[in-house]
Amino acid sequence: MSENKTSVEKTRLHPRSKHRTQYDFKLLIDALPELAQFITKNKHGNETIDFFNPDGVIALNKSLLILHYGLSDWAIPEGYLCPPIPGRADYIHHIADILAARNFGKIPTGSNVKVLDIGTGANLVYPIVGNSEYGWSFVGSDIDPKAIESAESILKLNPHLEGKVEVRLQPKADETFFGVIQKGEKYDLTICNPPFHASAEDAQAGSQRKLNNLKQEKVKKVELNFGGTSGELWTEGGEKAFILRMIKQSSQFAKSCCYFSTLVSKQSNLKHIKTALEEIGVMEQREIPMGQGNKTSRIIVWTYLKKFERKEWAADRWKE
Repeated sequence: MSENKTSVEKTRLHPRSKHRTQYDFKLLIDALPELAQFITKNKHGNETIDFFNPDGVIALNKSLLILHYGLSDWAIPEGYLCPPIPGRADYIHHIADILAARNFGKIPTGSNVKVLDIGTGANLVYPIVGNSEYGWSFVGSDIDPKAIESAESILKLNPHLEGKVEVRLQPKADETFFGVIQKGEKYDLTICNPPFHASAEDAQAGSQRKLNNLKQEKVKKVELNFGGTSGELWTEGGEKAFILRMIKQSSQFAKSCCYFSTLVSKQSNLKHIKTALEEIGVMEQREIPMGQGNKTSRIIVWTYLKKFERKEWAADRWKE
C-alpha cells in the first residue's frame, strides 16, 4: 500500500463493496501503468486523481475494472459516459440482497441468474461487475448503435465474458422491454440507470453546478469529466418520464421477470413513481437508499409476483 494512504473507510458504500477504502494507487498502477501520469497530490499530501481530466477518469475506471473485476482491457468511444465504478457496484450489491431475501438469506449466484441491464451504454459496467461478483449472466440493451458496438468490442477484448454477457440493440427509443426480451425468456432482475436530465440545456446546467461545487468556484468552461452523450444524459421529460414509462411497460412482462428495478436520482420524483406502482398493481415495491460521498440516491424495486410465486421462482431458478 502507498505510504500516504489513509485508513478512512467510505461507510456509505455497501459492506461488500471493494471500494470502501481509499484507492490503492500502487496496485492500480501495477494493473494499468498508464494511470501513473494522472496521479497528483491533494492539499494533504495524499495521492489522488485529477477528476477534472476526462482521460484521467477513464484511466482510473479502466484500472479499477482490471484490478477488481477481472478485465483484460476496456475502452469506450470519446464523449461517452464513463461512470464512477463504486456507485455502479453498489447497485449490484444492493440488488443482490433483494434476491437473497427470497433465497433463505443466501445470494443466488451463477449463470442461472439472468439480468437485463436497460441502457447498458458503451461502457458495459453493470454486466462486468455483476458477472465478476456473482457470476450472473446479462443481456445489456441500448438504443444507440455506437454504444452497442462499443459494448461488443469490450466483450471481444475480454473472452472470459463470452456466453455470459450479450448485448442487444433496442430498435424503438420509446420502448423498454419490447424488442429486447425475446419470446419465452425469463429474467430474475432488470436494472436501469435512467437519463437524469430533461434537455441538453438542463444537462449542461447540471454539469456546471457539479463542477462549481467540486472546485468551490465558478467554472467558465464546462467539460464533462465523466462524459456522456445526449441519450445517456437526458430524455424528454427527464428521469421521471422515463421511469413512469418503464413502469407502465413493465406490466406487460409481469410474469417474465421476478424483480424490476431502477435507480432514482431525484428525490422529488419518488412520490410520482411510488404512486404509479400502486396504481398499476404491483405486489410489492421497495426503496433502497444508496450513498456515495455527498451524493444520495436510491433504488426502487418492484414485482408483480405474489409471495408464493416468488418462492416457486427461486426454487426453480436459483440453483447453483
